[in-house]
Amino acid sequence: MASYDVIIIGAGPGGYVCAIRCAQLGLKTACVEGRETLGGTCLNVGCIPSKALLHASHQLHESQHNFEKMGLKGAAPKVDWTQMLAYKDEVIAQNTKGIEFLFKKNKIDWIKGWATIPEPGLVTVGDETHKAKNIVIATGSEPATLPGIEIDEKLIVSSTGALSLPKIPKKLVVIGAGVIGLELGSVHARLGTQVTVLEYLDQITPGLDAEIARSFRSILKKQGLEIITGAAVQSAEALKTKAKVTYKLRKDDSTHQVDGDVVLVATGRKPFTQGLGLDALGVDLTQRGQIATDGQYKTSVNGLYAIGDAIEGPMLAHKAEDEGMAVAEILAGQKGHVNYGVIPGVIYTAPEVAAVGATEESLKEAGRAYKVGKFSFMGNGRAKAMFAADGFVKILADAETDRILGAHILGPNAGELIHEICVAMEFGASAEDLARTCHAHPTCSEAVREAALACGDGAIHS
Repeated sequence: MASYDVIIIGAGPGGYVCAIRCAQLGLKTACVEGRETLGGTCLNVGCIPSKALLHASHQLHESQHNFEKMGLKGAAPKVDWTQMLAYKDEVIAQNTKGIEFLFKKNKIDWIKGWATIPEPGLVTVGDETHKAKNIVIATGSEPATLPGIEIDEKLIVSSTGALSLPKIPKKLVVIGAGVIGLELGSVHARLGTQVTVLEYLDQITPGLDAEIARSFRSILKKQGLEIITGAAVQSAEALKTKAKVTYKLRKDDSTHQVDGDVVLVATGRKPFTQGLGLDALGVDLTQRGQIATDGQYKTSVNGLYAIGDAIEGPMLAHKAEDEGMAVAEILAGQKGHVNYGVIPGVIYTAPEVAAVGATEESLKEAGRAYKVGKFSFMGNGRAKAMFAADGFVKILADAETDRILGAHILGPNAGELIHEICVAMEFGASAEDLARTCHAHPTCSEAVREAALACGDGAIHS
């Protein structure tokens, strides 16, 4: 029976980062993973492959709409879907092999297979049982569906199936206007697919700042996505060559139908903890089926910890990574910590959407006095040169102290631009601190500075 200081179950962003950090801190570490490759959902069938397809389809869009304006003339490229999928798979392979290299470099044992925890301190994989002083559950999540909808990964698909369709659908119906639905919907819209998005709520991207969401929806509409909000999906039926979705409009209870070659169910994700033996161990769960943990990521069972999508909080790879590092430091006797008030969220459409901290709606609900600084990318020279002047930066600051409370960006490179605001918030900076920091010209980041200036006497270029 092999013995370890820590065994991590799951090699997604939370698990593999936790394993590497544990090894760096001198702990004898093993990681259990049932997939043939490391990296979890994110690297294999999530974040990374979807970004590859987003990048490829965006290049196609640029060639069709903007190349000629720049004097780049000639026929736009034709889409070879098989080659595009091969490119996506190569990107996946490069990343997963990179994690395997890091495991070897840090002397982490990869135990291949699916784990159960027969009792505290023991992990069984196949016919072998391993001993651990501490066990970290990092098993992630899986796609959730709606009652009465059966995912067959052919006509009715989850995000996993959507990343490997045999051909580009002529008509795609997306159920759910969250991050996954809008990203994959925008990929296919750029590839020429007729995309219809059905959302139960009255606003897309639930939880996003409402002003950003309204502008974002308008841009997506211009890009050809038909978005129907207030639509309660009743069923999705797979027929011989197409699928049929029935939904009711909540405003008048009227029934409607829409068909597509493919239906993508993008209604969120749920913790993936089946088969671990948590019930027999007596592990406490939340009402939503997540593993209950305290501030140190401890479960109700001694020596058993949990992180990432399996516990409460936003289901984001980088949130899981931060928790993986924090719990590793705790196990090594240090003071691991995650600042949940400064975790950015990004939607990788074109333009991108990024947010951190409070929204206007949350501040109003809390009765907090705040001020708003906004700046449109129409006033940014670099954005205009890139045909990417849609959108704006919005910074929310405390009305009295000027401390930055939140920021929301709709525009070019939003997922990169948000991080200077994250750093500012981590250091408790004011909007004036950001406004007085010299930004290189011409860059898109100047729009962030201008929004910070707008929290004071006003932006320069608007």
